[in-house]
Amino acid sequence: MEVVFSGMRPTGRLHLGHMAGALTNWVRLQDDHECYFSLVDWHALMSDYADPRKLGENTREILLDWLAVGLDPEKCAIFVQSHVRGHIELHLALSLLTPLGWLERNPTYKEQILNLQNKDLSTYGFLGYPVLMASDILIYKATKVPVGEDQSAHLELSREIARRFNHLYGKGREIFPEPETILTRYPKIPGTDGRKMSKSYGNTLDIADEISALDKKIRTMITDPAREKRRDPGEPGKCPAWDLHKFFNDDPSQMEEIPVGCRTAGIGCIDCKKMLIAHVAKRMAPVHERRRHFESREGELKDILISGAERARERSERTMDEVRDALCMLEI
Repeated sequence: MEVVFSGMRPTGRLHLGHMAGALTNWVRLQDDHECYFSLVDWHALMSDYADPRKLGENTREILLDWLAVGLDPEKCAIFVQSHVRGHIELHLALSLLTPLGWLERNPTYKEQILNLQNKDLSTYGFLGYPVLMASDILIYKATKVPVGEDQSAHLELSREIARRFNHLYGKGREIFPEPETILTRYPKIPGTDGRKMSKSYGNTLDIADEISALDKKIRTMITDPAREKRRDPGEPGKCPAWDLHKFFNDDPSQMEEIPVGCRTAGIGCIDCKKMLIAHVAKRMAPVHERRRHFESREGELKDILISGAERARERSERTMDEVRDALCMLEI
């Protein structure tokens, strides 16, 4: 089977944007790929190093969200990044050969520096986080990496690093494959205010939110600004509720009816949201049931992470043996 790797930074509970944009893809891939899914706590520390107090709690919350949406520890390795030391060892090896210019021109790095001005990100670790991301992927020789469009630049850098390592040390053989990007079918799930769904904006619909909380948030979410009154026609493409319908609504007749009704003012925003809430409630009921199941089973959660880390270490050590040999390191 082809190998898949992906990870998420434990910075708090996940929302429906994560569920639509990444997790449903992961759940699908685990059935016919060798999958490694990591809670990348070292990555979280690269931006939150000044205050790590919530790191452990956030890691547990994301684990619960992953299990709730259907990741199966029998089908995939679920583990914490820092529990597999090979990630950091390979990170150091790859940092030796990665030119500074590659990192400094990274568009996401420049964007984060501008957007997160309340944090001091002028550190060696933050500049080099794409190298750690490359090590996360390459240590499992992953051939496929499911990510959002905003991570595409990082994947290209991972491919460049793999090519450079193979050129310098491969001696005519490919040590690292060049990972392929798998983009989600649902790249955009807006928040309740129409902007990108993000904890920093306070506009999220969280996976852990009970149906009553989701109901309240959806009823008050922004719609097409042109529909100030019930009789005003609108455009579904400008409405966050319609983007949620595209993910949650599995009724073909409603999916034909809603755009026509919106453009002709045949249905109001309240009616549209009521239909949406019904579909969200249907989809999220089993998710919430699984989350409640695992919330009270600390021993089971610990066992999942131990087992996942063991599987990840076994695979990663085989890769590191090749890396040390390629770097002509002395073995004892």
